[in-house]
Order: sequence, then C-alpha cells, then structure tokens
Amino acid sequence: MNWEEQEMAQKILAIDIGGSAIKSGLWEKDSLTELPSFITPKTWDEMKAYLKSLVEEHQITDGVAISAPGAVNAEEGVIYGVSAVPYLHRFPIKQELTDFLGVPVTFQNDANCATLAEVWQGNAQGIEAVAFMIIGTGIGGGIAIDGKLRTGANLFGGEFGYQIINPTTLETLSDLGSPVAMAKHFSKLKAEDREYTSKEVFDLAATGDELAQEQIDQFYDALSIGIYNILVSLDPDRVLIGGGISTRADLLENLEVRVKRLLQKNGAKELKASIMPCKFLNQANLIGAVYQFLTEQA
Repeated sequence: MNWEEQEMAQKILAIDIGGSAIKSGLWEKDSLTELPSFITPKTWDEMKAYLKSLVEEHQITDGVAISAPGAVNAEEGVIYGVSAVPYLHRFPIKQELTDFLGVPVTFQNDANCATLAEVWQGNAQGIEAVAFMIIGTGIGGGIAIDGKLRTGANLFGGEFGYQIINPTTLETLSDLGSPVAMAKHFSKLKAEDREYTSKEVFDLAATGDELAQEQIDQFYDALSIGIYNILVSLDPDRVLIGGGISTRADLLENLEVRVKRLLQKNGAKELKASIMPCKFLNQANLIGAVYQFLTEQA
C-alpha cells in the first residue's frame, strides 16, 4: 500500500491541545470531521482518560495525531519548554500515551502543525522555502524547507515572537504584534474602566478614533518589522500569515506597504516579498497533526 492509499484507508483521531480547550476531529478518506471541543483537563490523568474515551467511542485503531503547545521533540516523544498546560512537559509522553491508548500516537508543536497543514494541502504546496507566522495572543510560527519542518538545533525554529522589536524596552514581537496585546494597551490608554477587543479597536479606528488608529499603526509596524527580519534572515519564497486576524481584508495591504518601505529604506529593494494568508484557520493544527502522523507512520 503506497502513502496515498494508506492515507485514504486510515481513520485517525486528531487532537489539538490548547490552554483552555481541546479541539478534536476524525480524519477519514482525506477529510476532517470536527468533533465537539472540550475544556482542557486540569491533570495528566484526566487528559489521558478523556483521550481514551474518544478512542473507544470512535473505535480508533489506526492512531492518534496530537498538536500540542511547547517545544515538541517529535523524535524523542518529549515536550520541552513551557506552556499553559504544564503537565505535558519533560517526560516520555508519546510512549506513555501510546501504551495507555493501545494505538500509535504522534506529537508535534501546534504552530508547526499549522505549517505542515499549509505545506501539505494549503498555500505552501510546492513552495521551496516558507515561513509561517501565526498571530494570536502571542506570535508563533514555523519554517518549512523543501516540504519539511526546520525546527532548529534547540527546537526554536520559527519562534518569531521572540524577536526584540523595541531595543529600549526589550519588548518582543509577541508583545507588540499581537492584536490581543494591542487591545489591552489601547484599553489602558483609553482609561474607561473596560477592556476592548481588537475588533472593537479596529471598529473605533474606522469611525475616526485617533488613539485607536495610532495603536493599530503601531501594531502593523511591529508585524512589518517582524516580517522584514524574517525576509532578510531566511529569504523565503513566501511568508504565510495565520490566526484570526488574517481574515481582515486590509491586513495584507497594510503589511505589504510597510514591509516594502522597510526593504527599500534599508537597501534591500531587490528582495521581493510574497506575503499571503493561510488557507486553513481553525482546522490547521488538526490537519497538520494528521500529516505528521502519516509521515511518521509511512
């Protein structure tokens, strides 16, 4: 059975572990069917019990593909680093879960899974080198060269959010290029004893609110500096933007103008920037986890 036939024949449980919720889905016949989400368990034993219930309920015999936070060493089957789910770290989690569930299990970092989804079936298909930036509460990302992840010597490949954007305050791209952080900063400056969402800040800017527009400009500037740094460091064929903010119609236009200006100002005008949104949004981590599973089991 070749790789494509194996893919079509299998029924795989895909899991995306988040800090507040777990998303899951069934991969069958080259298609993902999402299942109801579940509040992230408080302990590892509760997590294992929940995953066991899904395996039994859906009669999973082929395996479980997991997207997880943290510095995932897929080969070792250990999750290093830190995350909002602390009980996942620094023990042979892959082997323990494989033994417990009785089926093959794979792990990959969540941002890397989103990258793999784009490489496999999204806007990075056939692209030699791609950098993926996921914009949310912080900034995550991934790098793929010739269709394979480049995770780095210390599993920090693609951790673009750690870039220092402000040399005076040492604020990072995650501090300044996150729409969540932008909205929190706006709320503090607005001083109206309420918390605004990023959507509300954009809506206010559209009505002429100068403070809202100022904060949005700073947000776009930070992201543009981050993308500029990626371009001059990696010179990828394409930079893909993911996360909920990527659906904004004016996002790419704002980023392209600013990045082009930075490249021209600093003598790199020959460097052409291909910036695109990702194809997959909410299902990206699940689809990428499946691809990780299929490549490991091939």
